[in-house]
Amino acid sequence: MPDLMELLPVLVALIFTGIFAGVLAGLLGVGGGIVIVPVLYFVFQGLGVDAASAMVVATGTSLATIIPTSISSIRAHQKKGNVDWLLLKRWAPFMIVGVVIGSYLVTVVNGHFFSLLFGIIAVLVSLNMLFRAKAKPLAESLPPLPGQGLIASLIGFFSVMVGIGGGTLGVPTLTALNVAAHRAVGTAAAFGLLIALPGALMMLIKGTTPAAAPFGTFGLVNLPGFIAIVPLTVLFAPIGTSLGARLDGVMLKKVFAVVLGFTGVRMLFQLATQYL
Repeated sequence: MPDLMELLPVLVALIFTGIFAGVLAGLLGVGGGIVIVPVLYFVFQGLGVDAASAMVVATGTSLATIIPTSISSIRAHQKKGNVDWLLLKRWAPFMIVGVVIGSYLVTVVNGHFFSLLFGIIAVLVSLNMLFRAKAKPLAESLPPLPGQGLIASLIGFFSVMVGIGGGTLGVPTLTALNVAAHRAVGTAAAFGLLIALPGALMMLIKGTTPAAAPFGTFGLVNLPGFIAIVPLTVLFAPIGTSLGARLDGVMLKKVFAVVLGFTGVRMLFQLATQYL
């Protein structure tokens, strides 16, 4: 078992991560994974874990933390009437199918692939929202049910593979389909629960713990990381929701884009330095 003094800087990093992730969960409708995944990725490597193992354990742990965070965020958004429950009911079965398939891939594919995927997704979504913040929606309304099913499946599939909630892909997708920004954020918060719950369970039960995994890892979920982050994300998610209610739709998109862009570039830079 590691010395407690050696783990102190790690615990401090996890505490600040929990606070920041909680605020973002309420503010942007994300489960906090866009912050938690890269932080855990670097923290675990600081503990001597190889990059590939660090990424898959960070992904599984992030999904586990998103479960209670999403519940807290959903409750806060529901009070403001920003969750589209009818859309959620239609999309849920398709999204869960995508999540199950994506979760299985995480347990059998090398972690470097998911580091690359995380960075690319974050940067592309960031650029799309930053430069299209004032642009008109790509469509006037949602497509027919088969199209909606495909979209929901892809959101679940890609989100679970990189340990993020539904907001990262759900918010820009819904806004592109002419869903109001605040309603898109609230509904995407519910996506996070649909993605994180089955995803975390799959990685906990199906995942094989890497030999170099940090202390307290079960399957692909690190219990100390989960315990350190969750209470703070749940506590601070309502604060983010209140803050988001004071911002207009365009500003909300810009905040979302900047956070995503920074996270994605940082992940890609770290990955590139390992191979160049």
